[in-house]
Amino acid sequence: MIVVSDTTPILSLLKAGRLELLEKLYRTVVVPEAVYSELTGNIAYKEEKEEIEKCSFICVEKIHNVESVRILRDVTGLDAGESESLVLYEEKKADLLLIDEHKGRSVARKMAVEHIGTVGILMLAFDENLLTKDEVLESLKVLLAFDIRLSRKLCNKVLHYVGIEDYF
Repeated sequence: MIVVSDTTPILSLLKAGRLELLEKLYRTVVVPEAVYSELTGNIAYKEEKEEIEKCSFICVEKIHNVESVRILRDVTGLDAGESESLVLYEEKKADLLLIDEHKGRSVARKMAVEHIGTVGILMLAFDENLLTKDEVLESLKVLLAFDIRLSRKLCNKVLHYVGIEDYF
């Protein structure tokens, strides 16, 4: 299975202390250079940078069709990481794209790109017995504490899914 990721799912799982889920679920996650730069080039993410650089399961790949990235950015308004992730998904004929941002997910749907976000990854990890319901709850609490954009309604849907009544 070929899995490509945008920045936010990796960063969100890292902040929640659950980055290892990507390796357990997918073995390898491919990121374009723009995503890797976003993850390691921001001085605000110094600790995260060190963690990302140690991840043997994150594989950085170069985009071949730079013109497609430019056009996608111009037409959709997506950032470099999202655009490169979508183009890399197509170039590699990937099976799954990890993406969170609303606009990026909307473009992915229009392009018929199979995608999942951080919350979906937590649910899948629960289904695969990699997380308990309490660990899902704790992960959501951490994400909200870091101001990751998640609606309370979505969080409660996830908690219902894992067997916890409304919490948020």
